Amino acid sequence: ALCISDQHYGVEFSIKGLYGEIINAYSPEIFEERMWELFDNVYDIIQKENISELNVYDLGDNIDGLLRVSQLWKLRYGVVESTIKYADFISRWLNELSRVVKIKFQMVIDANHSQLRQLGQPKNTFKNDNMSKVVAAFIKERLKDNKNFTFVENETGMIFDSLSGYSILGIHGESKNMDDTLKNLERIYKTNINYLIAGHIHHSKHEEVGQYVETLNIPSIIGIDDYSLSLLKASNASAKMFCFEENNGKKIEYTINLQK
Repeated sequence: ALCISDQHYGVEFSIKGLYGEIINAYSPEIFEERMWELFDNVYDIIQKENISELNVYDLGDNIDGLLRVSQLWKLRYGVVESTIKYADFISRWLNELSRVVKIKFQMVIDANHSQLRQLGQPKNTFKNDNMSKVVAAFIKERLKDNKNFTFVENETGMIFDSLSGYSILGIHGESKNMDDTLKNLERIYKTNINYLIAGHIHHSKHEEVGQYVETLNIPSIIGIDDYSLSLLKASNASAKMFCFEENNGKKIEYTINLQK
């Protein structure tokens, strides 16, 4: 399973260090460079591990959106244009990857940055008005005739899958305690969850909850930004790839660093 998260397409910035050096810079062009770097790394792993079918999970915040007025100074495009440009790129990227391996693609629909917050309302006021739905519709239409690509949807807006006999649930991850979130989701849906996978916090974090039960936070494509700085957290722009095996659970984990 390839896990990507927090692409925040459309934003531009440059973060400086103590000596004036650039800690991280980001733009639509840098996003595309990182995604093609990811493509090359994934290709190598596919060949090494002899993978014939790859599950690709997008854990949300694929566009930066417009959550507050302060974002205006760092967004190159408006919300609609960012969504169209991101959807076009990711469709082309997935199409190219499908030439290498069969793809089952799932994405989280209810991430916070892609919500539309009309009339100055707080988050979740219009929870169902989410630009991720536009991205999903775009991908499905563009790749509908691709026999090597399958778009999998879950009506909850989350990612739900079973790999090598282990249940996988993917959420965006606005949670202060992933352990509690896993247990609460198990109770709500009356289903055992082996691996709860999330993004949102922009850095990697793993916690073993039980035997073959883990919470896995995926780092971001964007890398360190103002949000990361506010949390005093720093990590490289990166993605994760996991290989699962029957009776062994998550056997192999690849961290694919994308920041030069």
